[in-house]
Amino acid sequence: MPETRNLELQKKMPTSRVTRSSPRSAARDGSSRRTATDAPQSSQRGGHRKPHRYRPGTVALREIRHFQKSVELLIPAAPFIRTVKEISNFYAPDVSRWTAEALVALQEAAEDFLVGLFEDAMLCTLHAKRVTLSKLKFVIKHYLILLPCASKFGLNIW
Repeated sequence: MPETRNLELQKKMPTSRVTRSSPRSAARDGSSRRTATDAPQSSQRGGHRKPHRYRPGTVALREIRHFQKSVELLIPAAPFIRTVKEISNFYAPDVSRWTAEALVALQEAAEDFLVGLFEDAMLCTLHAKRVTLSKLKFVIKHYLILLPCASKFGLNIW
């Protein structure tokens, strides 16, 4: 009998009236809705997820392996050709035309020289029990290259 009376009262209640339940009862029902105060705000949690970062050196080693496998030239061709023509115009203004094969051969030789220079400078760095390559190692390597050549021609570079 009391149950039928509750149903009758509920039918008589106006539809615009909203019944509120306590947060505990809502949590028990499983129909809990978050309010603006309950939801974590973006300023509290940082707002977004941190991007993935590899450990230091991982990407460098991957790039080293990639470039050791590749055979294409690493210096862009157009700036290299402009530089070659500018230097040749400075030293020999009458030389104005270059064949494509000569420019490619010059670029390959320049890249081979630079790779060798970096390798030897890195060996000097590792020999000194360092990890970071410094400008001084390039200077040392440069003198190691020039010393035999200079002595061959009787030049004193010191």
